[in-house]
Amino acid sequence: MRLKELRKQRGISQLKLAMDLNLNQNSVSRYETGEREADYQTLIAFADYFHVSLDYLLERSDDPSFRPKS
Repeated sequence: MRLKELRKQRGISQLKLAMDLNLNQNSVSRYETGEREADYQTLIAFADYFHVSLDYLLERSDDPSFRPKS
């Protein structure tokens, strides 16, 4: 997951991200290290927060605005 990369690119601390999304800083840290997997609702919250697609967040695409064809 590109969570750490996105957060650092925007100069956001783990604490700020956690507070903005009503999460625990420890949870954000564990998501970034892969120690814990985010649920669907949290993944969507991350993607919305950083204005990227879920595919980009989950490293399925290198295009942040990637939308699969129907």
